[in-house]
Amino acid sequence: MELFWYIVLMCMLTVYVILDGYDFGAGIVHLFFAKTEKDKKAITNAIGPFWDANEVWLIAAGGVLFFAFPTLYAASFSGFYLPLIMILWLLIFRAIGLELRGQIHNKIWETIWDKAFGIASLLLALFFGIALGNVVRGVNLGMVTDGVSAHEPHYFFLPLWNPTFSPKAEHLGIIDWFTILLGIIGVIALTIHGANWIIYKTNSELNSKLKSIIFKLNFGLLALVVLSLFIWHIIEPQPFHNFIKTPWLWVFPIITFTGLFGLFKVRTFKKDGMGFLFSSLFLFGGITSTVASIFPKLLPSTNTTNPDLTIYNMAADSYGLSIGVNWFIIAVILVAVYFTIQYKVFKGKMDNVGYGEH
Repeated sequence: MELFWYIVLMCMLTVYVILDGYDFGAGIVHLFFAKTEKDKKAITNAIGPFWDANEVWLIAAGGVLFFAFPTLYAASFSGFYLPLIMILWLLIFRAIGLELRGQIHNKIWETIWDKAFGIASLLLALFFGIALGNVVRGVNLGMVTDGVSAHEPHYFFLPLWNPTFSPKAEHLGIIDWFTILLGIIGVIALTIHGANWIIYKTNSELNSKLKSIIFKLNFGLLALVVLSLFIWHIIEPQPFHNFIKTPWLWVFPIITFTGLFGLFKVRTFKKDGMGFLFSSLFLFGGITSTVASIFPKLLPSTNTTNPDLTIYNMAADSYGLSIGVNWFIIAVILVAVYFTIQYKVFKGKMDNVGYGEH
């Protein structure tokens, strides 16, 4: 049952990144590339009917984490308390930026909420990339100093950064040069993803420009992904041991690079949705490849005193996990019905939705 709920949790987080990821990316495009009111309206129309439903996947994933791996939930929310509060505020400002902008038709008012929406989207993309970096790098479980554990084996607390800014320090910070690298990859990947969604859902005059931007950004994304694979050897001496042990797992890196190389053809696609398909493949492949590389770890330990947090030593009682399956089936049916209706009602181009207008 531990494996089942682990797969459910990872699927929810992956769906969240793909769906809310295009919202973040659209916000970054809005911040840097939308120069006219018409362009800004096209972007908000593209995500308006979807963004709040997309965020529910994060709440659902948090619920599954609390239910299936409660000790990990407690340790993570304690150890990552500061960045999680920052993410909460960024989610709030992104939402109210979308909702409050159209309440008053005043240039200063609109500019303030445009910036709130765009900057919050940019920082969220950066922070979620940094969060992934923290998970794969690991944390100092038990707050070990000179081989002595100061706390329980699953406890940790991380400041925003440490004085050395190094991912190999004994006492780590949230931000170091490795996690920043993954944060930048996250920003570029979600900018591309959001731009593809805008192209898919609108006939905006901005679309031709976005195709050129995607093409250029993809060179940077490819370079950083390759660089991260080399640097990964510094963090994990045997980064591909799971892939060597279980060869079928190579399908996930193949999906990643299929999506990445497919994006280089974005300017020649006949169908507007093809770019979004390839950026979704890249995100799906990237997340699943990362998860496969550290399995069965949920949060690695950077010291040798306390063990890694895994799906087996963090899972709830087997009876509770089994009972939860029944409720999960009901939830899946409700979610499937909801999303089927939502995407059927809002299928096609969204240019004339008029989201946020009052």
